[in-house]
Amino acid sequence: MTGRIVKGIAGFYYVDCDGTVYECKARGVFRKQQIKPLVGDLVTVEVISAEEKTGNIIEILPRKNELIRPAVANIDQALVIFAVNSPAPNLCLLDKFLLSMETEKIPTIICFNKMDLATDEEQNSLRICYEMTPYEVLFVSAQKDIGMQALSEKLKGRVTTVAGPSGVGKSTIINKLQDGVVMETGAISEKTARGKHTTRHSEFISLGTDSYILDTPGFTSLSVADIAPQEISLYFPEFEKHEPYCRFQGCMHLKEPKCGIKDAVLRGEIARERYESYRTMVEEAKERKRYER
Repeated sequence: MTGRIVKGIAGFYYVDCDGTVYECKARGVFRKQQIKPLVGDLVTVEVISAEEKTGNIIEILPRKNELIRPAVANIDQALVIFAVNSPAPNLCLLDKFLLSMETEKIPTIICFNKMDLATDEEQNSLRICYEMTPYEVLFVSAQKDIGMQALSEKLKGRVTTVAGPSGVGKSTIINKLQDGVVMETGAISEKTARGKHTTRHSEFISLGTDSYILDTPGFTSLSVADIAPQEISLYFPEFEKHEPYCRFQGCMHLKEPKCGIKDAVLRGEIARERYESYRTMVEEAKERKRYER
């Protein structure tokens, strides 16, 4: 039988085969080949017990894409959720999420939750930061049910992975979008102003006909993947049209004179926050290379 992995917990994979979910183990051959099944994988299942709904995964079908963090496969788009406030958004972390999706050529929607806790000025500042990028930006309040219908429309007929740090309201948003799985929600820690981890495994949730969302464990840090420092600019889409105006071929857009990217930042055609994220990522990539050497 062929089905899709909808959840993975402690070495068990739950595979939906035409509406029936089987609890499966992966064959040892995958470990030998250093292949790990991912939530979202299309797989072939050998049924052990139809009554107990158990089986083995004997084949993983070719993936159209996969992400390392969150570890998911075969998705159409990503929904990156941050809060406008409580906790305040870490834009460098947000930009790392965006870079991660760019490396896999996965279209991404940015969703800022808790808009009811933010001023118009705070919302406009975030909107302006990303208006020169190809990413669509939505503002919602899951608690007040503001903007949720518009968000729901963006997810119809798509397989969407959700990503973002803890405490931004991912589980609350997912609970509002569907009537089936109830995700545990958590409060913000007063001491750290960070969210407590409430989602402990990736799960594939139906939102309706041909519409699914992959919830993933929240986290507060993300390292730049194995990307060479000089290649990071390739994953900032708004840089492309300004790079031909750099004086030097292979410009890193840091200390070089007559740099098209730095000039665009000064003119307000690239958000300064995005440029600062770029600089941070380049330095982190350089430090990683030095450590590896």
